[in-house]
Amino acid sequence: MKQEPKRGLGMASKMDVRSRQAARTEVTRRKLLAAAEKIFARDGFEAARLEDIAAGAGYTRGAFYANFCGKEEIFFALLDQWVRQHIDPAMAAVRKQKSPERKLAALRKYYAEIATDRRVVLNALEFKLYALRHPEAHARLQVRHRRLRATWGELFAELLKAFGRTLPISNAAASAACGSLAQGLLLEQLVDPKTLSEKDVHHILGLFFDSIFSVS
Repeated sequence: MKQEPKRGLGMASKMDVRSRQAARTEVTRRKLLAAAEKIFARDGFEAARLEDIAAGAGYTRGAFYANFCGKEEIFFALLDQWVRQHIDPAMAAVRKQKSPERKLAALRKYYAEIATDRRVVLNALEFKLYALRHPEAHARLQVRHRRLRATWGELFAELLKAFGRTLPISNAAASAACGSLAQGLLLEQLVDPKTLSEKDVHHILGLFFDSIFSVS
């Protein structure tokens, strides 16, 4: 009986090659993102050079363009990475709590500590100023912000309903106010830490959070 030719080995080999290529690409992207985050914070978004980002990751300019279209593209990739690494886990940690009281306590703890990631906050402030002067970047940033604020707004609505509270502003606006205050306080603390300490920042953020939810 004539045997059918064996198939599958070639396909498996191709899949292995693709898997290794994907793994290498992911490593390259992670290194470029880490270098971009550092250089944006050090030099500012507009002053940062692609060559410095590539060199900081150990690659060439060509390797940068093989993964990102430009500085705007890698900034938005950084924003998405930050959401995955910080926002999504924080949201999950709040939602897994059994009672509204525990959820509120977990959210307060997260919010009081939100201003500790100085590099992220500085990069966000830099890019916001850039986006205000560049309409296309501004529009992209608005889409990201509205989606993020809406997500937090849903959680605010859930907790406010549980405590029988309503706000004179939208929940998305309340979420935006929380984030804006955190960023503004961190900036002031970096400018003059003798006047506004890190402990002061955490205390003020806690007071503002409590005023929203009327925590006594």
